[in-house]
Amino acid sequence: MKTSPCEEAPAGFSPGKLGYITIPDSLKDLFILRGEFSLDFSIPLPVELPPGTENFSAGTLTVEMFLSGILRDLAENPQGRHSSYYRELAGALRPDMPAELLGAAVFKARNGDYAIALDILSLLEGLQPRRPEILLNRALVLEARALALENTAKPQEAEAAFAEAEAAYERALDTPLPDTFFKAGLFYRNRGNYRRAADCLNFYVNSEGAGTEGSGEGALPVKRHSTARKLLEEIKNNGLDDDAFREALELIRTGREEQGIRRAGEFLERRPGAGKGWFILGWGLRRLKRWKDGRACFEKALELGCDNPDTRNELAICLMEEGSLDRAEAELKKALRRNPDNVKLISNLGALALKQGREEEAEAFFRAALELDGEDPIARSWMGLQGEGGIVRIRRPEDEQAF
Repeated sequence: MKTSPCEEAPAGFSPGKLGYITIPDSLKDLFILRGEFSLDFSIPLPVELPPGTENFSAGTLTVEMFLSGILRDLAENPQGRHSSYYRELAGALRPDMPAELLGAAVFKARNGDYAIALDILSLLEGLQPRRPEILLNRALVLEARALALENTAKPQEAEAAFAEAEAAYERALDTPLPDTFFKAGLFYRNRGNYRRAADCLNFYVNSEGAGTEGSGEGALPVKRHSTARKLLEEIKNNGLDDDAFREALELIRTGREEQGIRRAGEFLERRPGAGKGWFILGWGLRRLKRWKDGRACFEKALELGCDNPDTRNELAICLMEEGSLDRAEAELKKALRRNPDNVKLISNLGALALKQGREEEAEAFFRAALELDGEDPIARSWMGLQGEGGIVRIRRPEDEQAF
């Protein structure tokens, strides 16, 4: 759509949507360009009207309206006829814009505004297609969103979100950025895909400059290099890249507990000292309500060093069902000290307090859970509340910086 900037917006030029304007010579002073870029006044430029604006004139047009339009156009049509020209123009108008957008996306993600962060990254990717840092941050934001859903007891939504995050990591791994391989290694390790985790971490530790001091080009942080090596040793020493372990985890995760328990047993026959194997076996048994057997597996997992909030939460569930309420409470509180915003743990403490007859304390736990996640099913079932709520952002404890 071409229109003179001094006319009213024509029919079809909706406020907040894109229009395309051929810029006359009279507006050339509006564009303060950097470098050797020259405007081509024959190419129509995308412009986005602010919401609620019905028309525009030469006096109301701003560079920001053009930049917003360019970003929208590139995000929606990255291979368009004039895409290269628009990218060059954006760079000449605002050289610092990519860094500003990336910073805004990171800020939004750290505050749990995942949808906004992803929208910003889509705009940025249109401006700089295939830039490794953008692809990595998209994967990290999607993973953070999935972790938030998982920790707010939304398993089906979390699984879909994890699948989306995995696809984003695989796309990001097509680039040579070492950080991507480190972060992807952590992601796959936490998902139980230890073989893929080992592939990523091996690439990272063998990258040029891995484990060197300093912050110059090619230097990779010593701490991360050490972490990667420790994780690789854990995988190797415990046989976690074993097909039986990987399949057991996937079978139980998808509701095929009996098959998963058999595969976990096969794995433990070969690796009886693998704490994560005992956790997987206990998880399957707990899901089948075999409380005593599940408890024994989780206790064995803790004994072998698989000490994390998930293990203690699962152990507490078995203890509650067996009637060992004091022990269950102790395990949940230990887990909560390590992960204080975990809604599942808070809700389980509320359920436990009810079993112990401490109704006021239970209500306090449920209200705390609902402040973090207004849709938490356990808290809602006891409080009888309706309505929508937010989700809490949870970092991986072993990942020193999520974004």
